[in-house]
Amino acid sequence: MTVAKRPIVIETIRGMREALAAERAAGHSIALTPTLGALHDGHLAHVQRAAELADVLVVSIFVNPTQFPDAADLAKYPRTLDADLLVLDAAGVHYVFAPSVEEMYPGGPTQTTVTAGTVGRLFEGASRPGHFDGVLTVVTKLLDIVTPNVATFGQKDAQQLFLVRRMVGDLNLPVRIEAIETVRESDGLALSSRNQFLDANQRRAARTLSVALEAVSSSADRGLDAALAAGQGALMGESLVQLDYLKIVHPQTFMPVDDDYRGAAVVIVAAQLGSTRLIDNESIYLG
Repeated sequence: MTVAKRPIVIETIRGMREALAAERAAGHSIALTPTLGALHDGHLAHVQRAAELADVLVVSIFVNPTQFPDAADLAKYPRTLDADLLVLDAAGVHYVFAPSVEEMYPGGPTQTTVTAGTVGRLFEGASRPGHFDGVLTVVTKLLDIVTPNVATFGQKDAQQLFLVRRMVGDLNLPVRIEAIETVRESDGLALSSRNQFLDANQRRAARTLSVALEAVSSSADRGLDAALAAGQGALMGESLVQLDYLKIVHPQTFMPVDDDYRGAAVVIVAAQLGSTRLIDNESIYLG
């Protein structure tokens, strides 16, 4: 295994490919954790799992402009590379791939993209048009650059995880996708880099999302309508939470389940708190 006192930071595609070619020649397996930076304990759960699956740990830090349909959202996304490197040093990460926008898109946004299809236009895709096309395109680029044996993606972004897995299968990409369970605060709020934008009242109100998921799960044995009603009831009392959607989808298709559906499902929720958008989800069993 490569030994480094701190992550080796590589900013070019050529440099990343050359470094990892040497690792593969030495017989080392490689794990990739793609991130946008502003790292927290949820990201560290990825690194910890990756260390169990591969010899060499690579974390990419790249705020990808093509997945931000809102320019203001892109501009305010936190960029904390120096602090992130300290976190990754302590976690034992070997390489950090931190390219510039010009390195990843030298001619501007690519004319060739990966499209997310019907599911990519639902839920998060409906609220953020083009978001998942941008995600899948940059993930494809990162997988091609790093060519890892395994790549980690978070269960918190359930729709993204579904689409990445489907893309890997559809395009026969030689990588294993490892899902990492959502890491939560002590009160149930899912960890997110966006949580830092919440003021004290919004932070308190944000817990309502996980409360709503718990309500759906608790009522799931009574069927779809009862489960959704329970979740919506939990959200109605919190005026700071502007609900975008609360839906129950099939885990194999990520499409809304039928009224009479019974079986494994995923409840997904998204809401706006001030200028901050939060998402969450939970696996349930209907009926």
